Amino acid sequence: MKLEEAAAQLEALGNPTRLQVYRTLVRAGEDGMPVGRLQEVLGIAASTLSHHLRRLIDTGLVTQERQATTLICRAEYPAMLALLGYLVDECCADAACAPKPKVAAA
Repeated sequence: MKLEEAAAQLEALGNPTRLQVYRTLVRAGEDGMPVGRLQEVLGIAASTLSHHLRRLIDTGLVTQERQATTLICRAEYPAMLALLGYLVDECCADAACAPKPKVAAA
C-alpha cells in the first residue's frame, strides 16, 4: 500500500459519521447492508449518507452493488486488512518494542 492511499483512507475514516457508517458495514459482514437499512440504523438523512458513502467508496473502503432496486453496501475487507497491515507492518523496525507489562501473581 502506498502512503497516499493509506492517508486518504485514514482521512476518510477521520470523520465521525463516516467512521460510524464504516463500522456499521464492517459489523454487517460479507452480506453488507441495503442503503435504506443503513440509513435507518444510523438515523441520518439520505443525502448525508450518500455523501459519506461516496467518500468511503472513492477511497476503496466500501463497495456498492445494485440488486434489482436495492443498493447494497459492503465493507471492502481486503482494503481494511491492507490498511491495518500498513499501520503495523514496520512496528518497532527502528527500535525495540516496549516491554510487555508484568502481571502480578494472584
